[in-house]
Amino acid sequence: MSMTAKQIHLAAHFPGVNNTTVWSDPEAGSHIEFSSFVKLAQTAERAKFDFFFLAEGLRLREQGGEIYDLDVVGRPDTFTVLSALAAVTDRLGLAGTINSTFNEPFEVARQFASLDHLSAGRAAWNVVTSWDAFTGENFRRGGFLPQDQRYSRAETFLRTAWELFDSWRGDELVADKESGRFLTDGGHFAHRDAHFDISGRFPVPRSPQGRPVTIQAGDSEEGREFAAATADAIFTRHGTLEAGQAFYSDVKGRLAKYGRSPHELVILPAATFVLGDTDAEAHEIAHEVRLQQVSEQTAIKFLEQLWNTDLSDHDPNGPLPSFDPVVGDLISKGRASVRMHRDPVATAHEWRQLAEAKHLSSRELIIEVTGRQNFIGSAETVASAMNDLVQADASDGFILVPHVTPGGLDRFADEVVPRLQERGVFREDYRGPTLRDHLGLN
Repeated sequence: MSMTAKQIHLAAHFPGVNNTTVWSDPEAGSHIEFSSFVKLAQTAERAKFDFFFLAEGLRLREQGGEIYDLDVVGRPDTFTVLSALAAVTDRLGLAGTINSTFNEPFEVARQFASLDHLSAGRAAWNVVTSWDAFTGENFRRGGFLPQDQRYSRAETFLRTAWELFDSWRGDELVADKESGRFLTDGGHFAHRDAHFDISGRFPVPRSPQGRPVTIQAGDSEEGREFAAATADAIFTRHGTLEAGQAFYSDVKGRLAKYGRSPHELVILPAATFVLGDTDAEAHEIAHEVRLQQVSEQTAIKFLEQLWNTDLSDHDPNGPLPSFDPVVGDLISKGRASVRMHRDPVATAHEWRQLAEAKHLSSRELIIEVTGRQNFIGSAETVASAMNDLVQADASDGFILVPHVTPGGLDRFADEVVPRLQERGVFREDYRGPTLRDHLGLN
């Protein structure tokens, strides 16, 4: 008897202006006008995607007192955009990144409960923490928390929000016009611990999903454990077969000790793609995209993240710097990626070896070692590659990050999705009204 093929989950990420997007492309539009968000979201809904994902920026990224105009230069408020999108979409889930380090449980819970009501059960919360004092300067507390305390606060924050959501059972609204009775008692909450001391009544009655879908994106030991204990979905960077399978097995293997089953956590790596009429054409396009994504200026910024020193006079078309990275306070502010270089000197040595072996300039080396397109080829090739990874338990699906917004998802929706549907691994239509229905979490 043949096993039933796994169903693929798909989401669309609106990335803003950064070194993944190509804002200079003739097809690129605004990253702040509402029409851009509408375009991408409605394309995702037309293709029957699970959800639309909007990241959050709490501070402009800076270096040497100057804003990175090659990176994220600002995003509008997450809740404002998602609430507006709820009015122009019908089934698509609406997921937003909201920080647990610099917010408070009551306000975030109220906002997500409201969004879940406005969208008829389509809200999702990507719970993140902040790791640097640079971001904290924008907030009244300032500073930041060590990693263990960040995750302790995040888990307590989330569970406190759950208490607020659950303070309503869902049957308290009577609205009996004859008796004049509108409401029975509800909404009581009281929570006290090392992080929070709050009590009162939660003002938003129970929403369609009860709780919004919870997404987590941490990759550290603490992040994986947090996801296994609390998340409905996890947003990961492990998109290759070997790395994906290792991550998938590790995180899903942690669920049992929390009384959870593997199907209760959906693993979704970020994925970029380039489509062409043929595989050869797609690879040509992908090469041009990478050149646009990693300009000479961007290459220097990437080098400075590792070398931790000013390299503005460095020739990006020449060899890598001959000296070792500077170890100490980071000059690159607001960049989570710098934490990936846990041993900068060793990484620089590896880069030099690779550059020498392949005769790469600094810019060519950065193109080689930084993010690449996960899927390149014709629609048939991309559909096949995606399905192979999901069926091999390297993921449960993908959060797609187009390099051009807002129209970069169009060709995928028109050409790749039908091929996944023909394989029987992606829905022809939504089977329920809520995001939990889409993700199979009910």
